[in-house]
Amino acid sequence: MPRLSEWLPWGSRANRRPGLGWLRWPGGPLLTGTGFESTRYLTKWLLLGTLIGLVAGVGAIAFSTAIGLATQLCLGRLVGYLPPAPVGEGTPALIPIARPWLLPLVVALGGLISGLIVFTLAPEAEGHGTDAAIAAIHHRRGQIRARIPPIKLIASAITIGSGGSGGREGPSAQISAGFGSLLADWLQLGTQDRRIAVAAGMGAGIGAIFRAPLGGAVMAAEILYLHDLEVEAIIPALIASIVGYSVYGAYFGFVPIFGAQPDLGLDSPVQLLYYAALGVVSGLVGMLYARCFSAVGRLFHHLALPAWLKPALGGLLVGALGLLIPGTLHMGYGWVQLGMSRELLDLPLWMVVALPFAKILATSLSIGSGGSGGIFGPGMVIGGMLGASFWRLGYGVLPNLPASPAPFVIVGMMALFGGIAHAPLAVMLMVAEMTGNLSLLAPAMIAVAVSTALVGDTTIYRSQLSNRASSPAHRLRFSFPLLSALQVRDAMGPPGTALRLETPLPEAANLLTSQGSAVVIGEHGAVVGVLTPAALGQIPPTQRSSQTVQALAGSFISPLAPEQTLDTAQEYLVEHGLRWAPVVEGRRQVGGLSGRDVIATYKRALGRGIRRARALPEGTTLLEVLLPSASPLAGRTLQEAGLPRDTLVVAITRDGEAVFPRASTRLEAGDLLMVITTPAGEQALRAIAEGTVPAR
Repeated sequence: MPRLSEWLPWGSRANRRPGLGWLRWPGGPLLTGTGFESTRYLTKWLLLGTLIGLVAGVGAIAFSTAIGLATQLCLGRLVGYLPPAPVGEGTPALIPIARPWLLPLVVALGGLISGLIVFTLAPEAEGHGTDAAIAAIHHRRGQIRARIPPIKLIASAITIGSGGSGGREGPSAQISAGFGSLLADWLQLGTQDRRIAVAAGMGAGIGAIFRAPLGGAVMAAEILYLHDLEVEAIIPALIASIVGYSVYGAYFGFVPIFGAQPDLGLDSPVQLLYYAALGVVSGLVGMLYARCFSAVGRLFHHLALPAWLKPALGGLLVGALGLLIPGTLHMGYGWVQLGMSRELLDLPLWMVVALPFAKILATSLSIGSGGSGGIFGPGMVIGGMLGASFWRLGYGVLPNLPASPAPFVIVGMMALFGGIAHAPLAVMLMVAEMTGNLSLLAPAMIAVAVSTALVGDTTIYRSQLSNRASSPAHRLRFSFPLLSALQVRDAMGPPGTALRLETPLPEAANLLTSQGSAVVIGEHGAVVGVLTPAALGQIPPTQRSSQTVQALAGSFISPLAPEQTLDTAQEYLVEHGLRWAPVVEGRRQVGGLSGRDVIATYKRALGRGIRRARALPEGTTLLEVLLPSASPLAGRTLQEAGLPRDTLVVAITRDGEAVFPRASTRLEAGDLLMVITTPAGEQALRAIAEGTVPAR
């Protein structure tokens, strides 16, 4: 019976890398171009993105429904309180708490149940989800365990529904990202495709549950790095996010969460000064949010209590805080809706001003203690209410202030979380979609730019890397940048011997032994794929005598194309375990490429353009050491680092810039150290940098 991968439009098991060759179509193979705009790439991700988007939409529906049920049960029936909701999801009405004495106990009980579920079944499901998905993309080849999505859904619904301060975007992102990983494993996709599928799942989940498909798609590419974009994920994320949004909207409606507010805009150039000032305040409070969240998380981490009990303690404190300021409870979107109207003037001034800071503390306690929920939603509540506070304090004092607080609430949401999440473009687009207003993008750009510049490298997401050069997934390309400037046609040698579909397998086995792999041709000499030793190994030698190459047609892999870059070709050879691969153009074999050809071409190109340094003295080694986020050296000065004897740090690359090291230079996570040491010092340095032995 044919495998599922044989029915997919990109062909057999190995035809899963963008731009590697043939698109199998009902009418026969169709040679396409390479890159993100190629027919083959778009067709593949149209199918995969649609599947991911469908699950993202259904998952967002299930998660929103679960939160609603948990809220009705825990807060509604037990406590006698329902938080205000935004107009797109309910009514922003304030009601008193009927049984306030029960509130801390209910929030604590929700934290306890969530903690038991998470730390018993899947400890990696703790926290806010988005960070875990980012870490999986960077460091775990996009692999997420199958049990994570359902556990995350249940635990987060209980945490939020019982009153815990958390958002729904993180769990929603992890749910759909988990499916992207499962889909990649099910279809046996390569590592790069799995990473893109997980990123697209993140964007689809966020875009669906916030009804902001464009912002969610851009978020998938932007949120992975401090100063970069995952451009490969943009098109798949757009497809998945649009599908997820359509599914979710078909069930809950397409009205923006905060309602359509098309009449808001910039009324006076003087207001730009106010928005710039709001950007300064947003940047400062954003840094406070990130540092408070991190500090509370460290505090609970070192607390001498069972891990499953810590969310209950965090919930108890949040419940007590909620008695004083109810806006700290639950997701808080209804309070943002109230802040957009002139009803803001009816709220006590102290509560309006204190709410952003109380929400920071409540979110840090709920999620930092090990509870399950997102931090993006609370970040927008914090930013929105910060904008409301700014307007409330300036109302009647500042000239040309808008008559409504809504513009400052909207821009505050963009400025605060756009800066601290290092996703300014995505957050601006999302908030614009959530409010149905694009007219405020001009003042928002000023506020977001100021906030982002002020925040610097401080981030709310610990798993973010500086740029793609820092990501293990892109290390080959950036470690050997010259390879990405050379093409296969620059290095390929003569063509190899071809096989026909009717060639007996014993004859094919002999050719593979000498050549490594072979191109297979069909009618009229057209190439239909590449046969590899791994594919041949599926049939035992004792059963090959009566079979032909046709029997392995479902296991052919794509050939290389002359216009592919050498870094992609080198990765292709390594992934498929080949020492040689054919190169095909126009359905004809035009050459072959081996690892030796790649290295030889690289050396020739290097020799033409770069003058080499003299060799190091015997007994010394030049190393590049990348400090991961968990490295024990991060935060220490070179003098305090306790590096091995006979080790010299000659240069540090930080954020793309050179740092000349001194004894007082403090190392940071993500630093790339250029080190000269001895072979013995190399082993000790590796152990210290990776944390397998403590630094002295």
